[in-house]
Amino acid sequence: MRVSDIFRSLSNRNFSLFFYGQLISRIGMWMQRTAIIWLVYSITHSAFMIGVTTFAEQFPSFLFSVRGGIIADRYNRYKVILLTQSLSALQAVLLTILSFSGNKSVYLIFTLSVFLGIVNAYDVPVRQSMINSIVTNRNDLPNAIALNSSLNTFARLIGPALSGLVWAAWGADYCFLFNAISFIAVIGAILAMHFPKQTFTVAHSVEKKGFKDVIYYLRRNKSLSIVLTLAALSNFLVLPFVTLLPVYAKEIFHGDAALYGWLNAMIGIGAIIGAIHLASFKNTDAFKKMLLLNTFLLVLGLLMFAFVSNEYLAFLLLIILGYASICQSSICVTVIQTQTENAYRGRVISIMSMAIFGMLPLGSLLIGYISQYIGVTYTILSEAIAGLLLAVLFYLSTQKKNTI
Repeated sequence: MRVSDIFRSLSNRNFSLFFYGQLISRIGMWMQRTAIIWLVYSITHSAFMIGVTTFAEQFPSFLFSVRGGIIADRYNRYKVILLTQSLSALQAVLLTILSFSGNKSVYLIFTLSVFLGIVNAYDVPVRQSMINSIVTNRNDLPNAIALNSSLNTFARLIGPALSGLVWAAWGADYCFLFNAISFIAVIGAILAMHFPKQTFTVAHSVEKKGFKDVIYYLRRNKSLSIVLTLAALSNFLVLPFVTLLPVYAKEIFHGDAALYGWLNAMIGIGAIIGAIHLASFKNTDAFKKMLLLNTFLLVLGLLMFAFVSNEYLAFLLLIILGYASICQSSICVTVIQTQTENAYRGRVISIMSMAIFGMLPLGSLLIGYISQYIGVTYTILSEAIAGLLLAVLFYLSTQKKNTI
């Protein structure tokens, strides 16, 4: 595996600008997200309220992402993403101003989180569907999708660690400030990108009069339906284990915001390893086997993490969980990106966004609620069992349909 193979899609000028601008912005977003969750937990001392915080930011995307997918297919994606990124920057600036003024109300945080979730509902389908337009060499498309997926994973490595260090040194205010400043990079990168007009405008056609078309399309494409179902159920039943990390940091490992940041960073390290691994693939022939293996690896990691009492062992297990999580989600996204017809891509991606931004916050609420009654150990053990059932069902469905 050569380094040039891993980063080959960055030779596309537009994608390179898009990648680095988004990278800086996502680091800032993870700094903000980490600081918000720790702030809410410090104020409320409730695992359930952590779930509510995740729900407030991500569930609006579930409600509005269908509309976001339609917009991604019908309007100038360049202009839409410029608008959504500007609105996200506005949210970050308002949060920073409120924080520096001493107004750290949980309800105000929830309100701004809901606003960001609505913006993301339109931003994510457009941002993801743009990848096919800004990569000129079609052979580089799987690599570009994998690298694009690595944006959030690398940001998850850097952002939480920085957030913990900044919090320990100066407080949450400066975590929010960094995120607000980071939008200069992404908005500047978008303004520097140049595209032919027809790249963004998908004409209205008989096939695209409503969202019902994409439902019929998915019924005809069983492989896409199976991947979407796996993504939805995994985000609802398995991946919300991250909701309980603040509890592990404070109650089990007796740490502070810095330790919570490092726990998140370990997931980021694993995710980076997984993203680089996937980026080295030049075709998607082995993805079905990899998807199954990583789902089982996720289960194994959760089984061990459920009973961990040593923070250094927890670091190792979270690296494994980060690797398995990003491989699972990135493969799902890559299958959707590469196997969906262009006329339906924005709307199918919006359904994938619903599977992530809808199911994950619902799962976070569920996990936070259950943990109050059975404890964090048995809650994560339950997630591992659910993941095992999903892996078995995925294997049986792909064998029966001979798909993916």
